[in-house]
Amino acid sequence: MNILIVSGFLGAGKTTFIRKLSEKTDKPFAVMENEYGGAGIDGNLLEQNRLKVWEMTEGCICCSKKSDFAMSVLTIANTVAPDYLVVEPTGVGMLSSVIANLRKIEYEHIRLLKPLTVVDIDCIDSYLTTFEKFYVDQIKNAAHIVVSKTENKSEAEIEKAVRTLKSINPQADITAKPYDKIEKAWWGELFDVTKNAFTGKTTLFPLPLSAAPDLETVSFTGIAIQSIEELISCLSALIAERFGRVYRVKGFVPINGQWAKFDVVDKRYNIETCDAMSESKLTVIGKDLDKNALKLLFSC
Repeated sequence: MNILIVSGFLGAGKTTFIRKLSEKTDKPFAVMENEYGGAGIDGNLLEQNRLKVWEMTEGCICCSKKSDFAMSVLTIANTVAPDYLVVEPTGVGMLSSVIANLRKIEYEHIRLLKPLTVVDIDCIDSYLTTFEKFYVDQIKNAAHIVVSKTENKSEAEIEKAVRTLKSINPQADITAKPYDKIEKAWWGELFDVTKNAFTGKTTLFPLPLSAAPDLETVSFTGIAIQSIEELISCLSALIAERFGRVYRVKGFVPINGQWAKFDVVDKRYNIETCDAMSESKLTVIGKDLDKNALKLLFSC
């Protein structure tokens, strides 16, 4: 079993990247993801691409002492044994620790591929300031860096992002194109064991193995929204920090018979239609969250 880690900080677009990977490559793969929060959101979206998904929604795999994560991967290898397993760590995990965790179970039937980190072009400067070592860890330990959300960016904005990332990790292969403009061969090489085998080198930082950003999460199921206008109002209130400092929101809800997927990344929100889900749910990640007020806001 060959393991490709797809890392990325809060809201970078890891799940979107994995969905696109499933469209662009002829290699069948399974997904194991660790969501920061109790309500699995991304797993439902990945399953719409007919991917086999294992979810860990409690805790965090950023700590290399988390044996339950390593044992789960080992169980997948010994029972289902897919040729390729994509691991999507929590957005606040340290990539160096995730790699160290997986190295403990690596043997001739479990091989690591070069890890990839997705970086939101709009968040580079703010996350470098706010989350510094955690954010840098994901960039420094990636062999491949994909700059997401570049569709409407100028050439100058993209070049600035690439320069910043190169200054942190000069050896990384950096891709900063809209996904549909990336050559098909590039997608396939991510699963090529001969070209993309992991070398075993990581850059560790002077942080405790259990280190994680000082963030909290609250998740709800059975949320109710009556209109798009109401949803926009709710998301705007979150961005305005009326319920605490919000860094990430993701969820889906039916509105007048049509399901909507919504998310907030730092100070920006996005709403789009999606296929019907089994239940409505959302997760909020931030600091000093007023959980009772959030529950009332979404009529849970």
